[in-house]
Amino acid sequence: MRSIWNGTIGFGLVNIPIKLYSAIESSNLDLDMLDSRDHQHIKYQRINEKTRKEVPYEKIVKGYLIKDDYVVLEDQDFEDASPEKSKNIAIDNFVKATDINPMLFETSYYAEPAKHGEKAYALLHKALEKTKLAGFGSFVLRQKEALCVIYPKDEALVISRIRFAQEIRKTTEINTPDDVNIPKKELDVALALIKQYTSDFNIEAYKDTYHDQLLKIIKAKAKGKRPTIKKLKPQKAKSDDLYDQLMESLSKKGA
Repeated sequence: MRSIWNGTIGFGLVNIPIKLYSAIESSNLDLDMLDSRDHQHIKYQRINEKTRKEVPYEKIVKGYLIKDDYVVLEDQDFEDASPEKSKNIAIDNFVKATDINPMLFETSYYAEPAKHGEKAYALLHKALEKTKLAGFGSFVLRQKEALCVIYPKDEALVISRIRFAQEIRKTTEINTPDDVNIPKKELDVALALIKQYTSDFNIEAYKDTYHDQLLKIIKAKAKGKRPTIKKLKPQKAKSDDLYDQLMESLSKKGA
């Protein structure tokens, strides 16, 4: 793996040099866009709006539009905007990871100790394990400020990037049922059904089977065949009454 960020974790007056690696690996198939007429590969080009000519990647800069004119930004400008966060993840405080709204989590990285940082890295890892807490802080990654939580996973420290609170839309923006009367008998059966389906969380039991099936179709088509796909029929309750549907679900799970 290639590191995507080099810097330090600031833990009080202790600075732990680290390298970040992506902890997430996409299971999507690498599909290319083709012209349906001749199956030729479609490529994206960076075109100058005025000259209509392609622009080499090394000639592209970023700019901000102010009064019909662009202010061009250089790499140093991004670093100068927050020099203390560009190469340092400062732990501001420690929190319970369970207190963080799951909707805030974006993606995760593995932190690897750099040279001379092994002991301090191991110390932070052990301290977080013992306290069952997560470090909370912020840093700049790819020219964007990010909040993050730091917590132990096996022998490694994981840094998960999380969203800012204002990025989560309010539930008031959607229509939800108001003042719906739920009879006690329906609630009791729903609770019993939930209890029947309750188990310890085990993500390993779930696999991305969709892309496996899609790959089988691709390989079959490459041989000029079309595999027979068994279509699942959605289960339907015998009754339209909610209580009857709950009771039927309860008896099926029990069976």
